Amino acid sequence: MADAAAATPPAPAAPVAETPSSGLTSAQVAEQRSSGLTNAGGERTSRSVGEILRANILTRFNFLLGAMLAVILAVGQPQDALFGIVLVTNALIGIVQELRAKRTLDRLAVLSAPRVRVIRDGTPHEIAVADLVAGDMVDLRAGDQLVADGVVRASTSLEADESLLTGESEPVGKRAGDRLLSGSFVVAGSGGYQATGVGADAYARQLAAQARRYAPVRSELMNGINQILRWVTWAIAPVAVLLVISAVHGHQTRRQAASGTVAALVGMVPQGLVLLTSVAFGVAAVTLARRRVLVQQLPAVEGLARVDVVCLDKTGTLTDGTIAFDSLIRLDGHAPAEAALGALAGDENRNATLAAIGQAFPPPDGWPRQAAVPFSSARKWSAASFAGHGTWVLGAPEMVLPGGQQDQLSQAAGLAASGRRVLVLARAAGPLEGESLPPGLRAAAFVLLAERLRSDAAQTIAYFAAQDVALKVISGDSPLTVSAVAARAGLPQAGRPADARDLPEDPGALGRLLEERSVFGRVTPQQKQAMVTALQARGHTVAMTGDGVNDVLALKLADIGIAMGSGAPATRAVAELVLLDSRFATLPGVVAEGRRVTANIERVANLFITKTVWATLLAVAVGLTLLPYPFLPRHLTIIDTLAIGVPSFFLALAPNTRRYRPGFTGRVLRFAIPAGTIIAAATFAAYALARARGLPLVQQRTAATLVTLILSLCVLVLLAAPLTWRRIVLVGAVLAGFVLLFPVPAIRGFYELQLPHSGLATTLAVAALGAAALGIFWVLSRRRGRGPPPVVRQ
Repeated sequence: MADAAAATPPAPAAPVAETPSSGLTSAQVAEQRSSGLTNAGGERTSRSVGEILRANILTRFNFLLGAMLAVILAVGQPQDALFGIVLVTNALIGIVQELRAKRTLDRLAVLSAPRVRVIRDGTPHEIAVADLVAGDMVDLRAGDQLVADGVVRASTSLEADESLLTGESEPVGKRAGDRLLSGSFVVAGSGGYQATGVGADAYARQLAAQARRYAPVRSELMNGINQILRWVTWAIAPVAVLLVISAVHGHQTRRQAASGTVAALVGMVPQGLVLLTSVAFGVAAVTLARRRVLVQQLPAVEGLARVDVVCLDKTGTLTDGTIAFDSLIRLDGHAPAEAALGALAGDENRNATLAAIGQAFPPPDGWPRQAAVPFSSARKWSAASFAGHGTWVLGAPEMVLPGGQQDQLSQAAGLAASGRRVLVLARAAGPLEGESLPPGLRAAAFVLLAERLRSDAAQTIAYFAAQDVALKVISGDSPLTVSAVAARAGLPQAGRPADARDLPEDPGALGRLLEERSVFGRVTPQQKQAMVTALQARGHTVAMTGDGVNDVLALKLADIGIAMGSGAPATRAVAELVLLDSRFATLPGVVAEGRRVTANIERVANLFITKTVWATLLAVAVGLTLLPYPFLPRHLTIIDTLAIGVPSFFLALAPNTRRYRPGFTGRVLRFAIPAGTIIAAATFAAYALARARGLPLVQQRTAATLVTLILSLCVLVLLAAPLTWRRIVLVGAVLAGFVLLFPVPAIRGFYELQLPHSGLATTLAVAALGAAALGIFWVLSRRRGRGPPPVVRQ
């Protein structure tokens, strides 16, 4: 997606016929639908069935393996075409798995899809975004994201944030006749607008719907795997030429040459690696979906594993999000504080705070509203003027009270230290003028609101502390209030809150302060963005949680944006993950799932790339020495299935909580190249010794197969460490499966296996030396810190 700051809004559209305040009629809506003037855009959370089929069937390696399968079927033996079964099975597993994930994600997307309020036939309706038609009258409230372009028809202090489109962070006031663009969102006030540009005609529709479009995985893991696959592709052609020259020089038959060359090339291809990576991501998405977490962008799964800082708000995360009136402390005994609070709360577009106050103080009679300024995160106050009663302001004491009223500010700070939210109710005789505080404000009362701490907050914070993930509580409330709540939840360093009004503007200094402190109060939306950027500049991977409009830009800047399902539509639209149950306690499971997937993909990649290395080196060695290839394709099918394919599925889905570290490709190659070289050398030695003893070719190949399988199992054991009883059973079952190929003559003949009885001791000795070399390499690599990290089990 292009940089939003570089976007230029389109020129004003031509005037359109104005829809009456009663909205469109049912007949007009039907006419617009028949003309195709709807807001349907075809967004989806996953690929279509056709795209899934193409992605799993039409791959470079499927073409390559398919061509080799055709060669074997044409000139070789049917037994050597067994890798074709693996080819088809891999594709089927990938298709079935992704279809399952598609059904789950699509279902959740429907459940969490945004709705829009419209007026039709004079009656308000809530409809799906796709059902909006050109000309509809849309009702707007704070937190709504615009899903179509339009023209304002009614405005009550309506303010829109267009920063996702223009890069300008300051809200823009909107009055009747002004344009509104899709992708922007309402930060204050209310109003209504007429939709004029819908569907493909809506400007920046992709910004509002980006999270609901399928996005291919773009990550360090996938980039590293694709790079390795490109290297393998480049190596295939010269190795094939070398083997053909060797076959011609050795006067091999056409069948022998084809079987040997195909076996070598099939061995070089890490057939199941891409499949297992896709399956692992798909399983993670489905697993998270069962936990009521919607993965809107697949890279989020990998990003979760890298997260080392989580920024969160107090309200709705540490607390349960419900606000209740606690008490009223009068500062002016003559001021009608209760009536004023009831009058302020008597706003149809009131926020959660005014709703809680409204439950305690009903609207009084005789307080007609003349003008109002809605609450915004930047101002941190709201106000209204009433005929005969002056102007009343409700907001944060630090933002509302003049600097001279230090006694009240000190009293407010003391109350905030108890963990309750403190607002000041102030009055002025004059009317409201614009969106500035009226002169002559005097404090009338403190309003105390209580928030209940979530029962699972302490446990969740303890999990992140144990996992070395730092938590930063970033709130618009008083630092003392936030500090008290965070301390009750057990947050480390909660007793050293920072007031955002005193934060340094220099990114470096801000980053250092963020690493030292854990609680920040009175934070503005612009400061949230600066905080995320400062942490990223210091090498941190940042996850940001949010549910309000003031969180939108910070969510987009964070490496992982996490929206609450109960939050504003704008936050859900831009986040990579949506916690549908809005529970902070869901996050540990989300992070653990990301770590499990990425750590296990790296472990499985070591297994597959090691096989690619030894297969390539072995092919080059026999080609240069002009020897027949030591395997038939059916032998490699045995090794692939028993020592790599089946075990890798278990490893890919095993528990693992290790945090992902950069450098995936380098770590894999530092393990796979030495390990693969040892296996290739031992296999070639066993094959050459059997050949030197004059054993039949079938016994030479069996000796090579035996050594390769034993050493591949050694690699499996090293990568699966520490060995649990389940993994011991897995390795034992694989070994038993190979042994059982020999007793039955028909099976032994089918796979063309025959133990070299006169050279079995030598073969096993070579395997033992190879195993010892692998063990030494493993110990040395771990001491140098260059080997694969150990599995961390939950």
